[in-house]
Amino acid sequence: MTGGPRPRPTYDLDVVRTPLIPAEVSTRTVRRWAWGSLVANVVIIVTGALVRLTGSGLGCPTWPRCTDASFTPHRELGAHGVIEFGNRLLTYVLVAVAVGTVVAVWRWARSSRSLRTHAVVLALGIPLQAVVGGISVLTDLNPWVVAVHLLLSLVLVALATWLVARVHDHRPADVSGRVRSFVLALYALAWVVVYLGTVVTGSGPHAGDADVPRNGLDPELLSRLHAWSVYAVVAATLLVLWLTRHTALRRTAAVVLGVELAQGAVGFAQYLTGLPVPLVAVHLLGSAVFVSAATWLLLDARPVAVPAPRAEDHATLAA
Repeated sequence: MTGGPRPRPTYDLDVVRTPLIPAEVSTRTVRRWAWGSLVANVVIIVTGALVRLTGSGLGCPTWPRCTDASFTPHRELGAHGVIEFGNRLLTYVLVAVAVGTVVAVWRWARSSRSLRTHAVVLALGIPLQAVVGGISVLTDLNPWVVAVHLLLSLVLVALATWLVARVHDHRPADVSGRVRSFVLALYALAWVVVYLGTVVTGSGPHAGDADVPRNGLDPELLSRLHAWSVYAVVAATLLVLWLTRHTALRRTAAVVLGVELAQGAVGFAQYLTGLPVPLVAVHLLGSAVFVSAATWLLLDARPVAVPAPRAEDHATLAA
C-alpha cells in the first residue's frame, strides 16, 4: 500500500447528472417539461374548483397550517379537510414540475436568457398563487380574492402556453397589421369574458362553504352581461376567421371558435339546469382551455421577425 493522504474527490456541479434531468437535455425533454407545466397549471384549476364545488373551501380553516395547531387535517374536519388539504398538497407537485421545467430549460443547448427568464417567472407564479390562495382562506373565501386566485391561475396557463410555443420554435403566420389588431382585440375580449365569469361565480351559489357571503351583485344581471361578452368574443373570432380565410392563421382561429362554442354550450346548459357541480367543473376546465387557445392565436398573429442582413449580404449589395 502506498502512504500519504488520499486525494479528496472534486465535483463539478455543471456536469452532475440526475436520473430525471441530465447535464444537457434534449429538445424532446424540454418540450415534455413545458407541456407538463401547462397541464399541471390546468389541473390545479380543476382541483381548486372541486374544492369550492364540494363546499370544502374552509376544510382547512387557516393558512399556511391546516389548523392553528397542525399542518395536516384532523378527524373533526371530516372529508372537507381532506379535500382542501389534498389540493394544497397538489401545489407542491406543481412546484416540482415548475422547478423541473426551469432546470430543463436552463440546461438546454438552445436556451436563451429570455427563455430562462420566462421559465423562472412561470415558476415564481406558483408560490405567489399559493399566497393568494392562503389569503382567500384567511379572508373566509372573500369572493373578490377567490376571483383573483382563479385569474392568476389563468395567467399562468397563458404563460405556460407561450412557453410551449417557444420551445417548439413556433413560427407566427404571415398576416397583415389589421388582422393582428383584430386578434389583439379578440384576446382582450377573451379576458373580459373570463373576468366577468369570475364575478358571476362570486354572486352564485357555489361559494366554497355554506356560511360564506357572496359579492352582493345580481347574479341574473351578471349572467346576461357575461353572455353578451361571450357573443362579442364569438363575433370577433368569426371576423378573424373570415379575414384569415386564405392564411395559415385560419386553422388556429377555427380551433378558438370551436372552444368558444363548446364553452358557451356548457355555460348555457349549467345556467338552465341550476348550476350542477359536474357542469360547473367542466366549464372551469373549459375556461383554462379557452385562455390557452386564445393565447396560441395571439402568438400565431404576432409580427414575423425579419432576420438581420449578414455581412456578406452587405458586400453583395455594395458590389
